[in-house]
Amino acid sequence: MPVVRTGNLLYCAGTICAVAGQMTHTGQVGREQTVPTGAEAARICALNTLANIKAAVGSLDAVKRIVFVCGYVNAVNGFADSPAVVNGASDLFVQVFGEAGRHARAAVAVSGLPRNSTTEVQVVVEVKE
Repeated sequence: MPVVRTGNLLYCAGTICAVAGQMTHTGQVGREQTVPTGAEAARICALNTLANIKAAVGSLDAVKRIVFVCGYVNAVNGFADSPAVVNGASDLFVQVFGEAGRHARAAVAVSGLPRNSTTEVQVVVEVKE
């Protein structure tokens, strides 16, 4: 399930950086990718999440706020700049929703992601009742 709703919360499954079924960014930050290209990958993940939210509730106008973002960064061992990469997603949510886009967050480096995606983003969203 891409989105599960309970009450006025949407739990959005992790999205990767694919467009029309094709990966836009693959490989690890610190090897095949840089912090800026990783941030662009995270932005694409956030766009995919917005599409899933819209499909689940009909309109992004139903979003009351972005509550929590967990960003995973496929990175080399010891990579310490995950927050800078996940900013690609966080900044998009603020651009779209203003103050309601500000959220709590985790930014975690991992050694691999599905389809060798550079990033993956999970989101919890509060919707209007």
